[in-house]
Amino acid sequence: MTTALYDVPGPRTRQRHRLYGLLSTVLILALIGWILYLLFATGQFTAAKWNPFTYKGIQELLLRGLGNTLRAFALAAVLSLALGGVLATGRLSEHRTVRWLCTLLVEFFRAMPVLVMIFFIYVALKAEPLVALVAGLTLYNGSVLAEVFRTGVHSVDRGQREAAYALGMRKTQVMTQVLVPQAVRAMLPAIISQLVVALKDTSLGYLITYEEFLHAGKLIASNLDYDLPFIPVVMIISPIYIGMCMLLSWLAHWVSRRQRRNPKVEATEVAAPEPGTLLPGGRRPPG
Repeated sequence: MTTALYDVPGPRTRQRHRLYGLLSTVLILALIGWILYLLFATGQFTAAKWNPFTYKGIQELLLRGLGNTLRAFALAAVLSLALGGVLATGRLSEHRTVRWLCTLLVEFFRAMPVLVMIFFIYVALKAEPLVALVAGLTLYNGSVLAEVFRTGVHSVDRGQREAAYALGMRKTQVMTQVLVPQAVRAMLPAIISQLVVALKDTSLGYLITYEEFLHAGKLIASNLDYDLPFIPVVMIISPIYIGMCMLLSWLAHWVSRRQRRNPKVEATEVAAPEPGTLLPGGRRPPG
């Protein structure tokens, strides 16, 4: 039995795949066991290293850092989406000057390292740490999202655009009512991926003394006098970062399912014509 894309594996191939899967599982478990052995051997799970996290001051420091991280991410995400929409609209403009100017801005900020922009805004423009961090993230991620939006609009079948213009719709109506709603599905995974990048890049704020989550962990790991619990701090901060990124991915999946269930985009079944159905004008079909 075969398909159009590949041959269904036979018994010997399936047996070989099971062997590969078993060997991979054993190697992964061995790697995890080796890492745990090193952590136990170096005393990373001793009470002396974990007891400070029961202090109220340490907990408040971590919660304050997490709140600052979410605050910077929320501002950067909203502003990046807005800037990306503006730049994408400019790149799709029929006016050559506007299109070239937006293309120049997109290519410049995409090529510029995020850290360089953050430091430039913080040092040269003497901005506050939060402002410098959000501005740097907005300029970079907004320029990337502009390309995502532009590509998503171009991915819609050209016939959709031509049909909308044939109905007498203006360009703004074509864009907002026809192209963008269809392009959202194609753009959503890339948008969420870029927002995850923005969330992780908020950790760059500790380099300009912005008191975000990583900065709080660095203070705990370096300023307390109990054998520098760097690994326990990492083991607390890392799962929280991973959990926030997974939450964003889950949110994208939920939005995608809601879109599929939306009656505005859901396919509608049309009843088959029956004998005696009246044609326009009140005439019956011939025969």
